[in-house]
Order: sequence, then structure tokens, then C-alpha cells
Amino acid sequence: MFFASDNWAGAADEIAASLQRHSGGFSPAYGASDLDQQLEQRFNELFEREVAVFFVGTGTAANSLALSAVNRPGGFVLCHREAHLIEDECGAPEFFTSGARLAPIDGSFGKIDPNALRRGLQRFDPEFVHHGQPMAVSVTQATEVGTVYTNDEIAVIAEHTHAFGLPLHMDGARFANAMVRLGSTPAEMTWKSGVDVLSFGATKNGCWCAEALVFFDPARAKQLPFIRKRAAQLFSKTRFIAAQFHAYLDDDLWIRLATHANAMADRLAAGIAAANNVSIGWPCQSNELFVTMPKELAGRLKEQGARFYPWPVPEEFESKLAEGQGLYRLVTSFATTEEQVDQFLALIG
Repeated sequence: MFFASDNWAGAADEIAASLQRHSGGFSPAYGASDLDQQLEQRFNELFEREVAVFFVGTGTAANSLALSAVNRPGGFVLCHREAHLIEDECGAPEFFTSGARLAPIDGSFGKIDPNALRRGLQRFDPEFVHHGQPMAVSVTQATEVGTVYTNDEIAVIAEHTHAFGLPLHMDGARFANAMVRLGSTPAEMTWKSGVDVLSFGATKNGCWCAEALVFFDPARAKQLPFIRKRAAQLFSKTRFIAAQFHAYLDDDLWIRLATHANAMADRLAAGIAAANNVSIGWPCQSNELFVTMPKELAGRLKEQGARFYPWPVPEEFESKLAEGQGLYRLVTSFATTEEQVDQFLALIG
């Protein structure tokens, strides 16, 4: 019963087979192989326009290098107060941007409030050097609490961002799960809604180690080859990242994997809704479910083999948590089975 994270799941069979298939022989290094170049064209087709794409090994690298590419002296990145950028990147965005800072913006359940964003942007006077200057806005899709921005919500954020001459970055660690939930296309959920730079995550959705930085205006990416090299993210055998992405995108494998993960989250949510001692904190919109339960019960479930994490309580949810209760995150993946879900539900009765 592994619900700790979709990072706990292994690689999908198709991904492993592609790695094996491309492991033999010789091929040009550092992104110059035919496989790499074919994949760059595949990304153009996927997003319905010419893009600049760069492969990296981790989501932390993707986010940090994306922000490095749009950095300004004294730069600030505005993002949600509980965004992964702020909470879980160990200062990497600040490090790789040589000191840019993260400005937290309020909003309920992981989503930036557009009015709060506008106020946050307005606090920067372009003529007042002491405050520094904004350099980008970043949204997380799906958010850190499993909620999903609609395309219209992204467009509103983009409108405020572009009004100040800034790019909009999307942290898409769970991009596929959000897209499937919306019934959207990659283009609709990104550049057609105003996103300028995307961290396109695949590791959480069945790949072994595959993340991509996508620039919807290639001119913005002129310095990225040097930024990536300096950050030690230019893999010599990039064909092994390319091999993962080829299998991931072929025959809509990535969509099928995300659809399964979301369906398992829905199955889990339906069962929990019928339980007496476990409650859903807020509606499940991706493959992450946040529940409240007695801390004693959580301990017993872990003793019986269930794996999940306690979670920091969002500010707007603190008053709803009763004494002796904890908030916990349950994450499903492409590898989650109905049997695992049903076993967990049987334990909570």
C-alpha cells in the first residue's frame, strides 16, 4: 500500500524497454544524437509550435535553470506561499540564479490569488533600486495540495504577469495528471493560456529520470545551453533521457499512465468518503488526496504496511482540523493497483 509519493514507483515497462533498446552501439554525445533531434521535433508537434527543449535529470534542476534563464539583478520570483519552489527545493532556485529571491503570494489551496499577485507586483517600483525587481511569476500544476488550475485561471495569472513585462513559468512536475484531469491539450494548458516557460515533468509519471525545460519562445533560451552546462545538467549520454521521452510520448503512453493514476486516486477518494473515521480535506483534482484522520489511526495503518506522509496544514484549513487529528497526503501512481487501494480502504473500515 504505497501512497507516500509517485516518486516511489519504478519505471513503466515501456520506458524500461526503450532504455534497453537504445543502450547498445555508439551515438553522438551531448544531445547531438539522431534520437535527441527526433525528440526535439516531437516536442514541436506535441505543443503545436516550435519550441526550445532541454533535457535535465531532476525537477529541481528544471525549475532552477528555468528561472536562471529569465533572471534579473535583484530579481524576485513571485509564487504561491506553499509552492514547491519555496518549500522543497532547498534553496536551489536562489543558488542557481546567483541570489534571486522568492516572493510568496497568498491564495487558497495552493493556487495564486490573482488580486494578491497584482498587489505583489505593484509593490515593486521600477525606479526604486533598493527593493529589487520582479523577474518572473511561477505556478505549480498540479499544485502542492493536489489542486489544478483551469486554463482560464492560468490565463488570468498570465495576464497580470505579462502586464508587468514578465514571463510566466509553470512547474509541471505533475503536468500529465493535471492535463488529463482538465481534458486539455499540452498547448492549451501552456502557451495558449499564456505560459512562457515550462518544467515538463515525467519522472513522477513512469519515467526513470526524465525532465525537460520547454521554452515557447526559443529566443528566451539563448543562454540556456551554457546555464545547463554550468549547472552540471548537460548529460553526455542524453540519448538515455531521450529514450525515456520517446517511449513516454509514443502512443499516448504518458496520458494512459496519468489517467490510471488519477483513476486510482478517485477510487481511493470514493472509498474514503464512505468511511467514518477518515475524511477528505478538499476535493481530489489530480493524483494526490489529502485526508484527515486520528493520529492514532495513522500510526496503526503504517504498522499494517500503508505508506503515506503527514502534511503541513494549509493556512486556510487549520481551523478545520480537530484535536488529535492529523492531515495526511495519499499519492497514487501509474503503478498503483486496485488491490492496494481496496486493501487500504478495508483497513479504515
